[in-house]
Amino acid sequence: MRYAAIDIGSNAVRLLIADIKENDGTVSFKKNTLVRVPLRLGDDAFLSHKISDKKTIDLVKTMQAFHNLMDVYKVSEYMACATSAMREASNGAEVVKQIKKEAGVDLEIVQGQTEAKIIYASRAEQNIDKNKNYLYIDVGGGSTELSLFSAGKLAASKSFNIGTIRILDNQDTEESWAAMRDFIREHTRQLKGVFGIGTGGNINKLYRMSEEKNGSPMSLSKLKSLYDYLNSFSLKDRINVLGLNQDRADVIIPACEIYLSVMKWGGIKNIFVPSVGMVDGIIQILIDEKIMKTALK
Repeated sequence: MRYAAIDIGSNAVRLLIADIKENDGTVSFKKNTLVRVPLRLGDDAFLSHKISDKKTIDLVKTMQAFHNLMDVYKVSEYMACATSAMREASNGAEVVKQIKKEAGVDLEIVQGQTEAKIIYASRAEQNIDKNKNYLYIDVGGGSTELSLFSAGKLAASKSFNIGTIRILDNQDTEESWAAMRDFIREHTRQLKGVFGIGTGGNINKLYRMSEEKNGSPMSLSKLKSLYDYLNSFSLKDRINVLGLNQDRADVIIPACEIYLSVMKWGGIKNIFVPSVGMVDGIIQILIDEKIMKTALK
């Protein structure tokens, strides 16, 4: 049995196809195929507040390709979610209808709180000490989702209009930064020792560059050193000398700035990077829904 997850983000669009396995009553999944297409919908949404005709055509073609892949892989269940860029686009609902009509894919535009819940569903914390305090930090192209967990329970969660594409397009505001800072300080000031859990493509790339042992956290000082190192190169040299993909070489700098700010405000000295994200959370939600339906029969 196979499930699929589609994440239409502000920077890239992703498809994850996963094999679902059941062992002694426990259902889990193994990643089979991951496809990433850097469409950069955020450039349209944050500047003109509308997805352009060209980007709409590219998105529809991508969804058609994803639909065909799901058909070939014999996917039995899927969920497709669009986040910040589609939320802000005035024609988001029209694009959703066009995708349904021309690609046969049912797509839902999810709000920030729902996005945070989906990311948490990835269960990034399952291999670490649940008795400690953790701040989930998911940095996307258009928004940053924060979820604070204390003693294994959700204490606070919020989405902020601060993201890598938004910063590159100068569409982030001082008010949004201040709101995120105040949220973090308010909910962490009484806690002793908060660890970070970072999700998203940029923090995964930074973690690989840090050469930390798999499963070990990356320190704030290491992240700061990586930021200074990357920032010492021009965009062209980050691509040609460091070998970063073109659609990663620019966003990785504002991503560093967001993670560093969040960690500083929360007094976070170490961040775990479990290599999961939105698509993992979607697959887990599909599994949980299947288990619930089975239990009700």
